[in-house]
Amino acid sequence: MKKFLLLCLAAFVLSGCGDDDKGASAKAGGEQSASVQASSEHNAAPQDAHSQEDGFVPYKVGERFTLKSVTGGEVTIERTEKGFKLADSDKILMFDIFGTFCAPCRMEAPHLTDFQLKNNDWFMMVGLIHFEDIADAQVVEKFSKKYGAYYFIANDVQNARIVEQILNDIDYRHALAIPFKVTLKNGIYQTLTDLNEDDPKGKPYYLGAVSTDILTSDLTRIRNAN
Repeated sequence: MKKFLLLCLAAFVLSGCGDDDKGASAKAGGEQSASVQASSEHNAAPQDAHSQEDGFVPYKVGERFTLKSVTGGEVTIERTEKGFKLADSDKILMFDIFGTFCAPCRMEAPHLTDFQLKNNDWFMMVGLIHFEDIADAQVVEKFSKKYGAYYFIANDVQNARIVEQILNDIDYRHALAIPFKVTLKNGIYQTLTDLNEDDPKGKPYYLGAVSTDILTSDLTRIRNAN
């Protein structure tokens, strides 16, 4: 009986690492998707009912809040009618929902840093740590320094509320997997390349690690659009 229980536990742990038995699905450019889930299913009820069930309080239009990075920097975000924007800035904003334990998140960290540094004048990525309770110092030592993640990372109590608002905004009705990214321009969610189903219409999010080529192509298109 003890052996049986241990086998069950091992199977449960392994099942949370990927969309298939290998824990990742290879895409053109080397993308991978992790299947670290908040629950077995993201509630498919209408937004208001969902908000009442889990105590989520939606952001109000015009509401501002400040996030502090794990290295001490700060950024102020403003709620818009259709999303979020950097307060007093017209930079394109990307939220990266991730975990320091997530293999695809670690894998893409260096090139995300490179992209941020090269495009700092018009682009801002805000990493939101999710699914874990970890100290800022641990994030710096065990993730930023180890995997080259030198972009804005927020390890804030507000992260969960922001994530929930994003999922409600884009009407995402599945279990949340990481890394998960959304991009906003002028406070509006933008269409991104579908990494998983190759839908030519795209998706309002990236699910899984995204290659530099795809990131560059999408963000250049978004930046140059009217």
